[in-house]
Amino acid sequence: MADSLTNPSEKAGLPPGTLVHVGPAPTAAGRVTLYRYTADQFETFPVIGLDDILRHRGQGASLWVHCEGLDMIDLIEAIGRHFNVHPLVLEDILNTHQRPKFEEFDDYLFAVVKVLRSGRALKVRHEQVSLLLFADVLFTFRETADDLFNAVKLRLSGAKGRIRILGLDYLAYTILDTTVDNYFVLADTMEDAIEAAESDLLHQPKPKTFATIQLLRREMVLVRKAIAPLREMLLALQRSESPLVQERNLPYFRDVFDHTLRVIDTMDSLRDLLNGMLDIYLSSVSNRMNEIMKVLTLFASIFIPLTFIAGVYGMNFDYMPELHWRWAYPVLWIFFIALPVFLIHLFKRKKWL
Repeated sequence: MADSLTNPSEKAGLPPGTLVHVGPAPTAAGRVTLYRYTADQFETFPVIGLDDILRHRGQGASLWVHCEGLDMIDLIEAIGRHFNVHPLVLEDILNTHQRPKFEEFDDYLFAVVKVLRSGRALKVRHEQVSLLLFADVLFTFRETADDLFNAVKLRLSGAKGRIRILGLDYLAYTILDTTVDNYFVLADTMEDAIEAAESDLLHQPKPKTFATIQLLRREMVLVRKAIAPLREMLLALQRSESPLVQERNLPYFRDVFDHTLRVIDTMDSLRDLLNGMLDIYLSSVSNRMNEIMKVLTLFASIFIPLTFIAGVYGMNFDYMPELHWRWAYPVLWIFFIALPVFLIHLFKRKKWL
């Protein structure tokens, strides 16, 4: 069995709870960092095995174990075995095609969220973040290592602020809040791209403009699928009666919920705007085609009578009127010129030109 699969369909036939990474192949080796803190102390330790986590438990300290990279299947399996995590939860952590969700167990809470950020060529980069919240340990699992949660780490390392004293559920809130805040950055980026496409659409629509609109619509669908379930997840979290979520921290989770609703409304507005832009593009192309056909029709209307006259006098008959008249040719040219001028004047009076 492969250590990493690209698509969920490749897991067909495997037993439930089989631990195998499903998603893009890791580009670098994963790393695990443990942050141990109390109200007065903050320490950072690298983690290689489960023992590096267990030796720091106790003494009233809170632990945040941050796993960056999902290629460390043995460590994730050891964590699940020691902390009695359900095998299906471990499977969901490694399967990066999960929808955002919240599950409540006796000793821990499990949540999945999606990190969305803009990439190159208007593509949206999707990343899964899984959270396991215990009484004294918070595990977070990411696909890649970057600076997404640097602000959270900076707040933890600082001596001031409430993040050290409000418990691990507040730390989980901070991670969720950071994730949702990135949605606003993505919304601003997509809005700028939509405004640029709209400007091109109003001035001179081109096939490139249509391709941009289609790309944005497709990315918007994927973004909507990643964000919409977050509303249900946060509602379920707020209704949880687990002692792991303190009542004093519920207002913070409600604040994340409000931000999520704002993001969803913004994305819905952008999606409606894109649909309207697509209709405008199709109408513009249709109108332009109508204008071209109108001009061609007018030219045909002008030259049809001239072609008829030229065809009649081009026939090889000897006894035709005006054939031997001296002024027949100049008169015919005068008629050729006068008729188009008359027709153009007529079309303008009828506002066809």
